[in-house]
Amino acid sequence: MLLKDASLRIHDGQKLALIGANGAGKSSLFALLNAELGVDGGDLSIPAKWRIAHMAQEVEASERSALDYAMDGDRHYRVIENNIASAADDNQLAHWLDQMDQHKGYEVPVKAEQLLHGLGFSNDDLKRSVKDFSGGWRIRLNLAQALMMPSDLLLLDEPTNHLDLEATMWLEGWLRKYPGTLLFISHDRDFIDGVANNIVHLYEQKLTVYPGNYSAYERMRAEKLAQQQTLYEKQQTRVAEIEKFVSRFRAKATKAKQAQSRLKELQRMELIAPAHVDSPFRFEFPCHEQMSTPLLTLQQASLGYADKPILPDVKVSIVPGHRIGLLGPNGAGKSTLLKTLCEDLPLITGERTQGEHLHIGYFAQHQLESLDTSVSGSLILQRMRPQASEQEIRNFLGGFGFHGDRALEVIEPFSGGEKARLALACVAWMKPNLLILDEPTNHLDIEMREALTLALQNFPGAILIVSHDRHLLKASVDEYWLVDHGKVTPFDGDLDDYHSYMQEREQVSPDTTQNAEESAAPAVSSSQNRKEQKRLEAERRQRLAPLRKKQQAAEKKMEKLQSQLDELENQLADTGLYEDARKDELKTLLAKQADTKADLEEIEMAWMELTEELENAE
Repeated sequence: MLLKDASLRIHDGQKLALIGANGAGKSSLFALLNAELGVDGGDLSIPAKWRIAHMAQEVEASERSALDYAMDGDRHYRVIENNIASAADDNQLAHWLDQMDQHKGYEVPVKAEQLLHGLGFSNDDLKRSVKDFSGGWRIRLNLAQALMMPSDLLLLDEPTNHLDLEATMWLEGWLRKYPGTLLFISHDRDFIDGVANNIVHLYEQKLTVYPGNYSAYERMRAEKLAQQQTLYEKQQTRVAEIEKFVSRFRAKATKAKQAQSRLKELQRMELIAPAHVDSPFRFEFPCHEQMSTPLLTLQQASLGYADKPILPDVKVSIVPGHRIGLLGPNGAGKSTLLKTLCEDLPLITGERTQGEHLHIGYFAQHQLESLDTSVSGSLILQRMRPQASEQEIRNFLGGFGFHGDRALEVIEPFSGGEKARLALACVAWMKPNLLILDEPTNHLDIEMREALTLALQNFPGAILIVSHDRHLLKASVDEYWLVDHGKVTPFDGDLDDYHSYMQEREQVSPDTTQNAEESAAPAVSSSQNRKEQKRLEAERRQRLAPLRKKQQAAEKKMEKLQSQLDELENQLADTGLYEDARKDELKTLLAKQADTKADLEEIEMAWMELTEELENAE
């Protein structure tokens, strides 16, 4: 049973993130709303005229162009278009042309192009057949098709799973402006924070709604869990790990800024660690005992393919302690750089020099495809280190969520998330001193991403990461390299600066000649703009303070009323209450229950209005 006696009320215009462990029933709830499943008990009520759009998880190979495939999402447009083509007389033609005008059908191709460009497709891609794209890009086409459909309720199941950082940021902005009701499943906490105004937690067969975004949910859940002493003790262990991490950087003057950011991370961890203390994942990346300085160097290197150099003159060096996030637009060469560093791709020209004690742990985007799915995870690790004992292997796999005999089961039927965890375990098992990770969070749920973040924070070797998960980047790396305009250069800024850089980059005409190195660094005016932006944000916070105060008061009242309602329902569950002798008591409790429900609905509506007012004001 996935859900039992579960209740959920969704208001028009809400944006809700559905979270919960893998297998808890999130996708099944979507199937229920899509009429693919029925309820076994209770009621499901959806407005009859609501148009529901959803993102398919698979797409068949098709000869249709990417643009046509995206436009197919607007089914009414296709109906009108077909009727115009087959009109039998002038009256029918006039009718359907009028329908096209009312539907604003002449804007549909432009909208489809904008969606596809936002999701990373180039002009040439628009004409390519769907069958010519890889699986990940086909999923992007499914997303474009779902966004194209005019809808009142939009259901998105892990929409960022196959997106890069730029497309993720674009989608976040698009969904914030979406006028309908949104229910989405995501394991990207920064994406949830940027889009959701409510969290629906699927836990122990119940649906619990938390007002606010994921960070607010974490705080509220942490406050409940932190009351238990055993959880508190585990929390302190996590805090100690973060303090150890911070102390490592405090000693270095060059890392002062990063140490400060880690202190902020520590403050957050102290508050929210209990929200993840029941996570089944707890692991580390063991590091090779010996290190070389530098670990790896490229000199005058030309990277790419013999007939197509992508990065013509690269000079980079990685030393122990480096924690680097790679930024850059899609197709700029980030994966090419990683593959060359790992010798998966040979240099065209130049020199690759590695230290005597270099040990690389490489997680590629398509790492799952290289797993031998005909055997168990335990056997794979045994092959990699034959001298390891069975108990050592089982203990190690337990940290990645493969407990007991699960470590001995054949991999083939595992889910994508389980295979991704096993692939990460294989990388950690070989004790690298340089971790090179290309989109390591694909298929991972929030708890596993949190465990991965903690493991990376405690890893003493060097790290080089490409990821669309902004939380992972912000919590794990200290500096960024920008791959763009055929160069790899240090990026002196954070992810907000990078977002601004990408926006400015898109505004520059393709035929504008501009020095690549100048383009690679954020404009000087950017920092000045940020100071002005911070001043304006402070003024806005002060202006919105009274509204936020009212909203917080409404939240507290909602919690109090919900607690009262829970207590009344517990009392009503007493079977003795329904005896004739207690008829008056039952009547009183039922009246209180009705009044409390009415008060709760009233304060929920007030909270929604305040939230909407705040969003509009922001």
